[in-house]
Amino acid sequence: MKYKVILFYKFTEIESPERLMKEQRKLCESLGLKGRMFIAKEGINATFEGAEENIEKYKNTLAEDGRFEDIVFKESVGTGKAFSRLQVTAKKEVVTLGVGEFDIKGETAPEIRAEELEEMYKNNEDFVVLDLRNDFEVEVGYFDKTYNPNLKNFRDLPQNVEKLSSLKARKVVAVCTGGIRCAKATCLLKKEGFNNLYQLKDGIHTYIEKYPNSHFKGALFVFDNRMIVRVGENNNSEVVGKCFSCNKECEKFWSDDSLRPSRKVICCQDCVGSYANLRAC
Repeated sequence: MKYKVILFYKFTEIESPERLMKEQRKLCESLGLKGRMFIAKEGINATFEGAEENIEKYKNTLAEDGRFEDIVFKESVGTGKAFSRLQVTAKKEVVTLGVGEFDIKGETAPEIRAEELEEMYKNNEDFVVLDLRNDFEVEVGYFDKTYNPNLKNFRDLPQNVEKLSSLKARKVVAVCTGGIRCAKATCLLKKEGFNNLYQLKDGIHTYIEKYPNSHFKGALFVFDNRMIVRVGENNNSEVVGKCFSCNKECEKFWSDDSLRPSRKVICCQDCVGSYANLRAC
C-alpha cells in the first residue's frame, strides 16, 4: 500500500471549533488517517498521513466546505508510520505566537511565489532570508542568504524581535515549512517596523518541490516520525546537518533528555553511544 502525507492550513473564521473538531475527527477515523489537526476560531492547521486513495477522499471532502475549497496541500511520500495516532484538538491558536489576534489577511506581509524567489537568486538581488523555524529545523536544511534567529520555539519570536533590528533596513523574505508561521509572524514584524518584508508563498516545501537542489540546501525537517524528508526530486540534496559532538555531516536526530523540555539534536552513530541522555526520536 502506498501512503501519502499532507500538510495544510487555512486562516478563516471558525464559528465553533469544537463542532468542527468532532466532524473532522469522525471523517479522519472513517478514512483511517493519522496525524494531527489544530482548530481555533482563527482557522485550521494540520498534517495527516493515510493511504493515497483515502487522502484524496479526505481532500475532496474538505473542499466541499466553502471555507476550505482553496486550500493548498503540500504532499510528500509517507511510510505508513509517520504518526502513531490521530489527534484533532480545539485550541486558542492554530500556531502559537501568544501576542493576541491579528487580521491575517489585512496585516500579513505580501507573498512571493517560489518562482519569484528563484529569480531573485538568479539576479543576485540584495535580500536576506529570515528563517522562522525552530533552530534545530534550520540545522538540517536552509536557504542561501539565510539569517537564523536561533529560535528555540516559534513562540519565542516576540521576545527576540529586537535582535532582528539590523534587518529592518534590508529586503527580507520570511520562510517556514508550509507558510503558516510566516503568515502570522510577519503581522508582528510589520508592526515592529519591518517595511520591506515578504513571505514565501506556501513555504519551503513548495519551493524545493519546484526547484530541487537549487538554493535550499539539505533536507526539510518535519514534525512526524520521519523527522526529515526530501520533497519531489530532491533526493540527491547535499547533507548540511552536522553531529553536535564531532561535527561530521549527519542528519540523524535524537532527543536530548538532559534538557527540559527535551530538545532535538543531530548526532552520528559513532558518537551517540557516548551520551546516555540521548534517545531515539
